[in-house]
Amino acid sequence: MDLSLAPEEQDLREAARRFARKEVAPIADRMDREDFFPREVFRHLGRQGFLGITVPEEYDGLGLSYLAQALVLEEIARVSPALALSVGAHSNLFADNVARNGTDAQREAFLPSAVAGDVIGALALTEPGAGSDAVSLRTRADRHGDHYVLNGTKQFITNGPVADELLVYAKTAPGEGSRGISAFLVRSASEGYSVTRSLDKMGMRGSPTGELAFQDVRVPADQLLGEEHGGVRIMMGGLNVERAVLTAIPVGIMAECLERSTAYAREREQFGQKIGRFELIQEKLANMYTDLEASRLLLYAALERVTAEPRSLASAAAALTFASEASTRAALQAVQVHGGYGYVRDLPLERLVRDAKLLEIGAGTSEIRRLIVARELLGPGFSD
Repeated sequence: MDLSLAPEEQDLREAARRFARKEVAPIADRMDREDFFPREVFRHLGRQGFLGITVPEEYDGLGLSYLAQALVLEEIARVSPALALSVGAHSNLFADNVARNGTDAQREAFLPSAVAGDVIGALALTEPGAGSDAVSLRTRADRHGDHYVLNGTKQFITNGPVADELLVYAKTAPGEGSRGISAFLVRSASEGYSVTRSLDKMGMRGSPTGELAFQDVRVPADQLLGEEHGGVRIMMGGLNVERAVLTAIPVGIMAECLERSTAYAREREQFGQKIGRFELIQEKLANMYTDLEASRLLLYAALERVTAEPRSLASAAAALTFASEASTRAALQAVQVHGGYGYVRDLPLERLVRDAKLLEIGAGTSEIRRLIVARELLGPGFSD
């Protein structure tokens, strides 16, 4: 595997780093304290091209790789994992899914405004009774002539409270299990759609998460994404790409924790010497570095794998599992290196601890991801 970045990827990473430090870092603390979503900064991300990395150029995107998308998310995550999560939900879970699975008319109708940041996208899959067991969802879509009628509830939807456009999964043949699921493109302005609750979270504050309700929402038949009853294919391919791309967020958290901890260990003095001379501090830095490098290798390998085969399961699940747990360790160790200074809100480290924890839960919990890896290793007969 070639780990070197192409010149355009290097330029994109540097541009994302400059943007994150200039535009995002000054508001990151406010986002966390007030659970504030910076819509104008989101629009600015669109103007800079960061919201359509993988969208084809004919729909105003950059037409670049998943690696390029991950590089942008990593740089944003270093200063605000919450904003990186919202950007990932918009650009990957929504826009990339439309780009890969939509008709030309659907791409033309939904992608240019999403790429520009004029609208915010979300993916609505999880339900109160269908989290890790995603295919057990109960939201229904019944066909009536030239439209469908959606009824149901979605829970824990990233960007849900602020989304203008959503990719929604619903049962079109409830008796057929996973073979009866379809995907729809739904606008939040639709009559019968509502945000019933915005969730007050431990971390990733500023990335709005909510509960959504669909009560007799009419969706034109031409907003069916893919084939009727074919939603599980879109779902599984999307989940694997999501896990691979979103691994960049814990990688960004680790990179920031390591950089801050190394700098602090060089400067902070105790007992007449720099704390970087203490072997126990050196051990923490070495462990953080090892986890970061291993996570980045897993990230790049997973991105290469899902690019070749979006429904490849194990590599993406393994990458996000390892990196998410490693980012929680790294953030906690960074707090420990900084001592009392790390525990107070003057520094972003305690925020990074809270943000990192979500990554062990979202996109399938660590436990579910381990089952995915093991079952792919064991092969047919071990999937039940």
